[in-house]
Amino acid sequence: MYQIGDFIIYGNHGVYKVDGIGTPGVCGIDENKLYYTISAVYGNERIFTPVDTNVFMRKIITFDEVQQLISLIPSIKESVYCNRNIKLVEDHYQEYLQAYDCRDLVELIKSIYTKKTIVAEQGKKLGQIDERFMRKAEELLYGELAVALKIPKESVKGYIEERVKEFDNAYLIKC
Repeated sequence: MYQIGDFIIYGNHGVYKVDGIGTPGVCGIDENKLYYTISAVYGNERIFTPVDTNVFMRKIITFDEVQQLISLIPSIKESVYCNRNIKLVEDHYQEYLQAYDCRDLVELIKSIYTKKTIVAEQGKKLGQIDERFMRKAEELLYGELAVALKIPKESVKGYIEERVKEFDNAYLIKC
């Protein structure tokens, strides 16, 4: 069970803070159930969700886990997925989001970015589905990392780039 003040991932909605645990005095809510009152870290949304909900929830990753993830980024292999069937592309990307895992989000972002580079070299643009899923993956990843790192969400991409360079330089020095 989460505690008041915990930051959690709530489904594919992003980072939420647990504001309360109990039975909110709201009309239509089962008074025999225990609820989390959670609020979006990025936005104004407030949700009452049963403690035993089927919606995926987990605590956000820790600062140390962020550092570990960033150190792995160069070794995370992208897998460019090309298919003319838009529904299959959408389903493929959705699987990454529904894993609710930061490493999977990194892989998805890297894969779509690589695809973007490939199609740009052909004088084409990335498809709307690709763009939409890349934005969503970045929004989810950067939101979670920002809270774990205690930095603004807009600073996360630059932070990752700098840390990856540091890890690369440290590796070169050891060799």
